[in-house]
Amino acid sequence: MEIILKEDIANLGYKNDIVTVKSGYGRNYLIPTGKAIIASPAAKKMLAEELKQRAHKLEKIKKDAEDLAAKLANVSLTIATKVSSTGTIFGSVGNIQIAEELEKLGHKIDRKIIVVKDAVKEVGSYKAVVKLHKEISVEIPFTVVAEEA
Repeated sequence: MEIILKEDIANLGYKNDIVTVKSGYGRNYLIPTGKAIIASPAAKKMLAEELKQRAHKLEKIKKDAEDLAAKLANVSLTIATKVSSTGTIFGSVGNIQIAEELEKLGHKIDRKIIVVKDAVKEVGSYKAVVKLHKEISVEIPFTVVAEEA
């Protein structure tokens, strides 16, 4: 079943992409929740016209993402957290803590676009990926250290 996405959906596609999904996923979840519409010929024509009209806006959004990527390219973070005597973290470090650290540096980044591959549960060095645009992403190295008592 072909559908047109109305918003970004992780592991499926970005807004205004035409993707093929299984019928049950499309009919029972994506379409009723308003995340997608059926890709009929009329809907495809409307999408093409809308994309043509929005082309210069999309170019500006991409340029803004490239500028932000250039600013974030040299950023590395140090996250202090509570650690046990064995070096394991109480809880874990995730995208929320990374977003907070970036905000302290003056970069307001939505936590939903920050991806940390594995659960960070020990002290050490890791990498997070910030997906600024469907074509632009930045890798941010971060170090988890023990919090001073």
